[in-house]
Amino acid sequence: MEKELILKRLGEIVKSKRNKLNISQEELAFKCGFDRTYISLVERGLRNITFTNLLILSKGLDTNISSLTKDL
Repeated sequence: MEKELILKRLGEIVKSKRNKLNISQEELAFKCGFDRTYISLVERGLRNITFTNLLILSKGLDTNISSLTKDL
């Protein structure tokens, strides 16, 4: 799978998990110690997130990395 498609799909998964928690990008960013714009870029597939940040993000979404990446 092409890099851009992988990032876009990951972003869709992150957004879906965030919406299921009924929290805003700002709330998620605060929980993770990120800027809101970073969350926005990840959700739109425009940011290639590092492993460390993916781990932090997964914890902020009350899940784990494998649940975020299993459908990639």
